[in-house]
Amino acid sequence: MASNVIGAARTPSEPEPEDLNTSEVRRVAAAAPPPRRSDWRAKYARLLTLSDFVVLMAVVFGTQLFWFGIGGARVSIREDARLSVVSYWLFSAGLVVLWMWSLSLIDSRTDRVFGTGSTEYIRIISVSTRLFGIIAIVAFLLRVDVARGYLLISLPLGVAVLLLERRIWRQWLIARRRRGEFSARVLLVGSERSVAQIGQALQRVPSAGYHVVGACVPGGRTRAGDRVDGLDIPVLGDVSAIASVLRAASADTVAITSTDDLPPSSVKRISWELEAGRQHLVLAPSIVDVVGPRIQTRPVAGLPLIHVETPRYSKGQRVVKRSADLVLATIAVIVLSPVMLAIAAAIRVTSRGPALFLQTRVGLDGREFRMVKFRTMVHNAEELLTGLRARQDAGNEVLFKMHRDPRATRIGGFLRRYSLDELPQLFNVLTGSMSLVGPRPPLPREVRKYADHVHRRFMVKPGITGLWQVSGRSSLSWEESVRLDLSYVENWTLVGDLVILFRTARAALRPGGTAA
Repeated sequence: MASNVIGAARTPSEPEPEDLNTSEVRRVAAAAPPPRRSDWRAKYARLLTLSDFVVLMAVVFGTQLFWFGIGGARVSIREDARLSVVSYWLFSAGLVVLWMWSLSLIDSRTDRVFGTGSTEYIRIISVSTRLFGIIAIVAFLLRVDVARGYLLISLPLGVAVLLLERRIWRQWLIARRRRGEFSARVLLVGSERSVAQIGQALQRVPSAGYHVVGACVPGGRTRAGDRVDGLDIPVLGDVSAIASVLRAASADTVAITSTDDLPPSSVKRISWELEAGRQHLVLAPSIVDVVGPRIQTRPVAGLPLIHVETPRYSKGQRVVKRSADLVLATIAVIVLSPVMLAIAAAIRVTSRGPALFLQTRVGLDGREFRMVKFRTMVHNAEELLTGLRARQDAGNEVLFKMHRDPRATRIGGFLRRYSLDELPQLFNVLTGSMSLVGPRPPLPREVRKYADHVHRRFMVKPGITGLWQVSGRSSLSWEESVRLDLSYVENWTLVGDLVILFRTARAALRPGGTAA
């Protein structure tokens, strides 16, 4: 296997390139999966196409049968009897075809969107809404009688089932990617520091579908077994040997992590040498945790300049976020009131002290406020904190946590396990001091330990839950917690909030829950 792959890079009569780490390349090539006739991207896209078609057929024709019955009905154009004989069976078939075509036009099945992030779901919702909007406009202009109920059921039901279907496929894809399948084989190219940074990030999330097979770094003529900065990423050669390494290691993606010792002409040459449709070039600037609309690519004099906008919140964004908080928090308070009353009564009966616990926290723009929670500890818990710091076995250097905090009451441990102690914070949301989703509300003593850049987390209101809670909570290091909070602050979207709320509800049903 290895000899065949190496043969693709050079003929037997050619000497070994001096800038190629041949022994490492042979090892990586030997571990490469056997070549397949069809690319995994195309295979997965075909699976999505087939399942989309089945889903839309079931939804559209199912809605038709539900609304009209087996006999069906006819679509008519007023004032023109000649065009009044179009059956809904034909109309439904046309709707399915248009829907499938729209999903293809918007690239909802491309490897650039499936498997990670929310772009895939956003595109499905967007194109489906536009399609039905266009149908409604055309029907109005041409005076076509289309049953409104038929359309009103087909759109939300079709979108919901499509999203569920894509979610199921994504879970399947993530499981395969964790086994090393259905992933791009990536060759990192750049300085050793940038390769280490990008490589570590890609290795941390195998579900993203980037399997790093090696790296080319300046001065890469190294001995066998050399790795990049302590990571399990072999150095396969110098930056001048990219083409040879790419073929020899069976990599299908080149990721440029920096342009040190790599002039623009070399990057362009690499792109020309890649096989169209089967090999890919990725530029990975060392700018982390900046996503979404803040990144804009603008061509200027033939240069693709990447503009990173400074984080800012418009009045419209603040109104949308506050409106969502008020609506969802009001509904939650109404629905969960019996549960909160039962919890309050249980706390009063099982331990001495009030049912609620008020604590000063730091919120928007660094202003302090009183956060309310159900009491889960003994009444003098704050006095006992100093003696417990030496026994801390969770949290980090700023956030104090213990897996089995001796200050917790009997019912308190249960409440914290399922995050029920945080339900009264819904009233903080209603009064405006907190949001449903946001950075963790810190204690004043914790804020005194903050570095200057950490204060950016006060650009938004703190939240009952947030990105850090659904990404590891107390098991995260302080640096990772800060990175997640700042990433949320600088890249906020309403869709992102809804995703975090969904993940929080799912996490709260497991042991551990979330923590504020």
